[in-house]
Amino acid sequence: MKKKYLQKVLAVVLTGTMALGILTGCGSEPASNENGSSAQGNEQQSSETSSEASESSAESSGETSSEAGGQEGVAGVEGYTAFAETVNLRIPVYDRGQEGVPAIGENYWEQWLQENFADQYNIKLEFVPITRTDVLTSYSLLASSKNLPTILMEYDYPKLAGWVGDGSLTTYDLDQFAFIAPTYYQRMVDLDQIKYTVMDDETYFVLAERPYYNTSYTFVKWVRMDWLEQVGYDHIPATRAEYIDAMTKIQEQGIAEHPAGGASSADMRGIDQSYQFRDYPMNEEEWVMYGDYAIPALGWEPNRKLLKELNENYNLGFTNPEYYVTDVETAKANFINGKAYEYSDYIAANIDWLNSFYAQNPDAKLAIAVQATEADTEYGTVPASRSDNPFGMMIGFSSQASEDEIKAAMMYMEWMLQEENLFVMQWGFEGDNFNYGEDGLPASVNYADYTGDHKQGFSNNKDYWCVAIEARNAGTIEDVIKAATPQGIPQDFSAELIQHYYNKVAAAEKGWIITDCMFATQLPSIEEYQGDLLAMYAEARDDLIMCKPEEFDAKYDEWAQKYADAGYKAIAEERLQAMKDGLTSAMQQ
Repeated sequence: MKKKYLQKVLAVVLTGTMALGILTGCGSEPASNENGSSAQGNEQQSSETSSEASESSAESSGETSSEAGGQEGVAGVEGYTAFAETVNLRIPVYDRGQEGVPAIGENYWEQWLQENFADQYNIKLEFVPITRTDVLTSYSLLASSKNLPTILMEYDYPKLAGWVGDGSLTTYDLDQFAFIAPTYYQRMVDLDQIKYTVMDDETYFVLAERPYYNTSYTFVKWVRMDWLEQVGYDHIPATRAEYIDAMTKIQEQGIAEHPAGGASSADMRGIDQSYQFRDYPMNEEEWVMYGDYAIPALGWEPNRKLLKELNENYNLGFTNPEYYVTDVETAKANFINGKAYEYSDYIAANIDWLNSFYAQNPDAKLAIAVQATEADTEYGTVPASRSDNPFGMMIGFSSQASEDEIKAAMMYMEWMLQEENLFVMQWGFEGDNFNYGEDGLPASVNYADYTGDHKQGFSNNKDYWCVAIEARNAGTIEDVIKAATPQGIPQDFSAELIQHYYNKVAAAEKGWIITDCMFATQLPSIEEYQGDLLAMYAEARDDLIMCKPEEFDAKYDEWAQKYADAGYKAIAEERLQAMKDGLTSAMQQ
């Protein structure tokens, strides 16, 4: 596809605005970078550029419309016409392996999309299952068999960058996208996302929306509050010292032998996030070189502190000594069966395992570990965490797809974002999937109570509508949280979740919710070394967790040197060079 003037504008904008500082925490003051430019100034520049980009797209829409097959001379859904020949549109959907969830490829909602969207435009939809726990392998197998879906999408920037590097993604014409999907495009402009669409001066990516990205409340830890009360606590331990004391008492009273539980992970990406062990404000070069969570920073001091804590938990007997051969489903079962004090997962209006927990433990009392707002000064940790990306799904178009297939994908994305279509996909049908409350807002019914044809997929069909937005969004933040709170169980967690959100806001204002650095260029060293490094880290991690405390530091230094020599030093140096070349985002202040 030919490149247009707007892409050249955006390429320049990327190297300017991304390098100068684009990510600010909620309520943060404008921060100056080393060149004296402020984040506030950059936001103004980005806003002006987005406005120019929008005007450029509008001016060129006449030219684009004549090229945009399946379109009349009207932008957006109103201009859609049927393709002359059937177009196959293959959409990826996460296969999460959960029981009771409608199967991919044979459920009502896929047929609903076919009938309400695809049929009228002569498009044949196919939904491609992607293993949620091993995304890269799923896509790699599809690529090698020349059978990639029309779009590739993931939440993590490094994965999309990798797909650019291996040739799985093609560039696209942003002007054409703005004509076919004007609502979607304008939202990217409004959310200041255009700067993330470019890599190496080429336009590759489309960004979905992620509401509350740096104050996300959806991933939480449930703990056995009844156990804590049994050993004399009226609150969840707030410091490391309290945690050790509580776990020790739970052991001593015979409540649980290994209360911290634990599980292995076949894919080490993101498993060891060291944000709470870092110094704030962070050194920006260290943030660029080591801050990314996709490849653990073995050899960086915050990672040493993290693994030393895990070593201490193991040697105190808090961790299941067989954690390294315990899969996630077994760890979940251990929590349900009263063998573990804690379990972390995403919230949803209906959670099958939580229903199973209360069925097995009718008198149990759970609590949610609400975001802390004070540092543990004695132990030297900060209640910091990784921010989500400032966008939801990051979407690219397959290099194996035809021009018409890519156009059909753009049409699908725009159609999904229309309010009436998105509402049905997110909420289902009144009486079956939701009912309106006295406040006039929809409220989902208990998932387990409905077994009819309209039963929704995981988290209210999320893996189908995430191409447009990351979360259901109806009413105030309190309304949204209440709608997402697990329903049909003995306890109501909405108040805790709302407090969790507002504490996240406070932490973000202190600079403790960190967005990882993003790179506007390919980093060949990552593609070359990442696989081997992740395998090495898995081995090193188990060795360091299970060794004797007095052996830890020497072993850590030895593994860190091996890790650096195996490619991590090359990755860190290449990342730093990208920063010096102005091809990275700037650290939030």
